Amino acid sequence: MFRTFITAAMATTFISTAVQADEVNVYSYRQPELIKPLFDAFTEKTGIDVNIAFLKKGLVEKLVSEGDRSPADLVVTVDISRLSAVVDAGVTQSVNSNIINANIPADFRDPEGHWFGLTSRARVIYASKDRVADGEVTTYEDLASDKWKGRICTRAGTNAYNLALTSSVIAHHGEEAAKTWLKGVKGNLARKPSGNDRAQIKAIWAGECDISIGNTYYMKKLLANEDQKVWADSVRIVFPKFENGGTHVNLSGVTLTKAAPNKENAIKLMEFLTGEAAQEIYAETNGEYPLRPGSNASELVSSWGELVPDEIPLTDIAKLRPTSLRLTEEVAFDE
Repeated sequence: MFRTFITAAMATTFISTAVQADEVNVYSYRQPELIKPLFDAFTEKTGIDVNIAFLKKGLVEKLVSEGDRSPADLVVTVDISRLSAVVDAGVTQSVNSNIINANIPADFRDPEGHWFGLTSRARVIYASKDRVADGEVTTYEDLASDKWKGRICTRAGTNAYNLALTSSVIAHHGEEAAKTWLKGVKGNLARKPSGNDRAQIKAIWAGECDISIGNTYYMKKLLANEDQKVWADSVRIVFPKFENGGTHVNLSGVTLTKAAPNKENAIKLMEFLTGEAAQEIYAETNGEYPLRPGSNASELVSSWGELVPDEIPLTDIAKLRPTSLRLTEEVAFDE
């Protein structure tokens, strides 16, 4: 049975079941509905129940506070900086699994075995079909061009997804150039940053802006919603690249906690999540890119175009997060 517990109150619920041999406890920033099909499939295959606690914030602080008494076995979250933050807090342990290592390419897992990628997502441009011509925007650098003045929408620059993109700009061009780029993009905004990636696509449909920055999988969400499909139909996905680089990608991933009262079962779940069956579920259900070699994106995702991922290591991107946050605040991007 899959159970979902919301907010900090779930910790006591976990404690009462943490040592049962047929369970795994997961803390996650991911919406439960996105990962429930995966955990249901794992339970059906193994008989091991998965309990998930969804937190909106404070996950790292919670694990640190709980220490060795934590009921959590795994952390499942998005964004390399969030995975790195859990590891840096000293609340994880290394996993050495031949199965996981074979399923996940080295570029998408921690060299020390503290975190493993599960899926990737591209940070792309959504462009109005009516007001933006094919080939009019091709690079991230171009977003700072004057031709886009008053035409760009985006969520907050301090959002984890945008900070990771800014970190990639720093990695490619250096700190000063990245600051100039941020100023340029801010100068091109049609409105103050607000809302999530989906809200930016709605703004394009409404004529408030012509292009936006967002993750690929939001297109699938929009197309699956009868009321929002019209927003999706108003835009095309553009896979921008860095000059002399590729498209910025980030990931969802998993790490084993240091406390892990159900360690053996937790590793079984990690191995399952990187395997063929789970990777196919990820691809079809969530519209994300599987990482396992031989597992392909869904037909819908593939129809959006070819993804050529940037080759800057995600570990380097994570290390630049403090700098990207500082630069974003220095240019008052969200004000």
